[in-house]
Amino acid sequence: MSNLEPAPIEVACAASPSAGTEVLRPREVPLGGSRAIRVQRTLPQRQRSLIGAWCFIDHYGPASARMDVPPHPHTGLQTVSWLFSGEVEHNDSAGVHAAVRPGELNLMTAGAGICHSEVSVPSPGALHGVQLWAALPDSDRDTGRDFAHYVPGPARLPGATVRVFLGELADTASPVPTFTPLLGAQVDLDAGARLDIDVDPAFEHGVLCDLGAVRMEETALTVAELAYLSPGRSSLRLNNAGERPARMLLLGGTPFTDKLVMWWNFVGRSHEDIVRYRQLWEDGDERFGAVHGYRGSPTRLPAPPLPTTRLRPRPVPQRKESTNDRR
Repeated sequence: MSNLEPAPIEVACAASPSAGTEVLRPREVPLGGSRAIRVQRTLPQRQRSLIGAWCFIDHYGPASARMDVPPHPHTGLQTVSWLFSGEVEHNDSAGVHAAVRPGELNLMTAGAGICHSEVSVPSPGALHGVQLWAALPDSDRDTGRDFAHYVPGPARLPGATVRVFLGELADTASPVPTFTPLLGAQVDLDAGARLDIDVDPAFEHGVLCDLGAVRMEETALTVAELAYLSPGRSSLRLNNAGERPARMLLLGGTPFTDKLVMWWNFVGRSHEDIVRYRQLWEDGDERFGAVHGYRGSPTRLPAPPLPTTRLRPRPVPQRKESTNDRR
């Protein structure tokens, strides 16, 4: 998925100070013009830009509008498409044509450069899902283009069902390799259920609410809100305080130590990186390749204008006690 903001701001991603538990609330962003779907963007934010290597979280739907994102570029990251309902057609410059369906991992590695398109297709359910980006470490950011598909089976726990699409959780492991230690799992809680689940204490974690009366420990979440938890915990308590099933994503990873600059759909390390990537995309350079099979218009997204000032890392503000917590 592309960041389609007409005037994207740069984001300097760096590990933030440990903050215990905090709640990140999303902002609404249009995806592809006034008639397109609107997404809730929870990461990055000024107070927190990373959870492990996870650097971008969009939540969307259920939506009646159609997704139609023309070919657009990426560098230095992996994209994860995870649907709850609906279906999306994916085409990329590695020659991959794939159907993105509910409960199926589609992981695209951009590395040095890739471009892809995403178009929703008729299906029984409304389009509803998340788009995640994971930054690549400096040693691997120029790796080749790649794509992985995996259908995780459901693991039944007391009061819950877990689908692990990346990493390990609840004695279940995904076979899909990652460049840094990561966790990605869908957790469905029965009505009124509580789940105490073991996690890696070296990881920081995020719990993204999708459906229901979700509580992480004592923190209540609404749809598209994200609870961040600092490293050091060996277990998490997830609650469904409602009378209907609840659903969330559990994300995690070891703190990411590389300093990054994100602008539009590019992840780099400096102002110069971003300027170069943008120019190569505008020039039609082979670094990004070409998508075949996209039938919409325009045939590729132009890059927005760069800011008039130099893209600089932002300082990471210190957290103020209880600013974002709801107890």
